[in-house]
Amino acid sequence: MRRKPSWAALEKAARERILIIDGAMGTMIQQHKPTEETYRGKRFKDWKQDVKGNNELLSLTQPDMIYDIHDAYFAAGADIAETNTFGAQVISQADYGMQALAYEMNVESARLARKAADVWSKKTPDKPRFVAGAVGPTNRTASISPDVNDPGFRNVNFDELRAAYKEQVKGLIEGGADIILIETIFDTLNAKAAGYATLEAFDEANLELPIMISGTITDRSGRTLSGQTAEAFWYSMRHLKPFSIGLNCALGAELMRPYIADLSHVANVRISAYPNAGLPNAMGGYDETGDEMACKVDPWFADGLINIVGGCCGTTPDHISHIAEHARKYKPRSIPGIEPKMRLSGLEPFVHG
Repeated sequence: MRRKPSWAALEKAARERILIIDGAMGTMIQQHKPTEETYRGKRFKDWKQDVKGNNELLSLTQPDMIYDIHDAYFAAGADIAETNTFGAQVISQADYGMQALAYEMNVESARLARKAADVWSKKTPDKPRFVAGAVGPTNRTASISPDVNDPGFRNVNFDELRAAYKEQVKGLIEGGADIILIETIFDTLNAKAAGYATLEAFDEANLELPIMISGTITDRSGRTLSGQTAEAFWYSMRHLKPFSIGLNCALGAELMRPYIADLSHVANVRISAYPNAGLPNAMGGYDETGDEMACKVDPWFADGLINIVGGCCGTTPDHISHIAEHARKYKPRSIPGIEPKMRLSGLEPFVHG
């Protein structure tokens, strides 16, 4: 199976420095204060239902806005830009009646990020930039019932998720993504469907890309929404042989650190983290400044816990700029050799041998 030439460049960059992934797309979109008309654009001015909030649609109706966000993050020092495709699959797009547009959203979103990455790679040939095709969790969960009165009920199954994710990944490949990033994983079964679909898409395209996996520890319990610890989550996903494993969203840097440390000690791949800008305030906003956030992740670098770092909810190019400035002072985490043992995962890990 073919590999894109960018894979070797990504591996080289990861050996040389801590890589910087960008910050929040949604936060930056909201700074533009988009209206219903902004989302619709000319093409969808007569759409049958409201579409405000469908951020992925903006890649089709407001491409300059999305390109400028990518450009701003690259200017701030990002090595990797995430595509504007967090919810760009048929399951999430059903909320807007736009399932038929999901593939196009992925292709065009990847092309916008690709265009920005290529511009910056030419500006700084010693620092190539990369595009991570963002694959979100969908708005449904395969292992948890949405109805507390019917715990056995599921509103989506593995095959439905697999088909949705496969279409998404194929679009991201066509649009020029360098990486597939399966992110904000709150249900490991969803992530397994995404991983299976990704491998199927690679087979059909005869093209393999690095896979980044990023889970979400929902609170101080130290578990994903479906109940796994960080270590158990890694054992559930390591069969994909990912480029990296890590965490994003839900927590700020201070609260995320112990779970990043857990992964760093057990995973024989790179570790990524992109926390929120602290915890949300009473109005749902984020108050942690770029300098404050960078000072909180600096000990991660000093303790050799991290290979890839960036920001999630509430972060902006200013946050990424400060984080990148701190990261430049440190070497990336050395990938440890892990003793071969039987390592199984339920809600907790089981290691034998």
